Amino acid sequence: MTRHDRPILSIRHARERDLNAIVAIYNAAIPGRKATADLEPVSVESRRPWFRSHVPNRYPLWVTERDRRVVAWLSVRRFYGRPAYAATAELGIYVDPDYQHQGIGSQLLDLAVREGPKLHLKTVLAFVFAHNTPSLRLFEQFGFGEWGYLPCVAELDGVLRDLVILGKRL
Repeated sequence: MTRHDRPILSIRHARERDLNAIVAIYNAAIPGRKATADLEPVSVESRRPWFRSHVPNRYPLWVTERDRRVVAWLSVRRFYGRPAYAATAELGIYVDPDYQHQGIGSQLLDLAVREGPKLHLKTVLAFVFAHNTPSLRLFEQFGFGEWGYLPCVAELDGVLRDLVILGKRL
């Protein structure tokens, strides 16, 4: 398939009917033990409050569609919940395993960085396991720096894992 034969990607705000696909993509990341600290799949019902906490003009949840199928998502969520942190948000990106390494995460992260100031954000953060090299590289490509390193804070299948805090001023 050539570049011109690829189906067109679109990015839009998530709708509640997208939640099944969002959860499926998230759950697909759990067994790899690189992208989330959840150890068991989550349910759609358990994610409804999280979904509803996203509002397009402040803390959006964007999805990428290919051929009318949700294949990736990026969440912008409140950091720490106290008023002094209102201009800081945490980003999370998840891409369906069948669509990874195609630049979809880059498109979503580019959108988040460009739209951040319109969302009244001055700082964006990402929390990434130190062994998740592809994600670390992705954020580094967009100018995120290492702002913190938490050694051995997660245990995944009996292995202690480090967490890297990445940050970018907008």
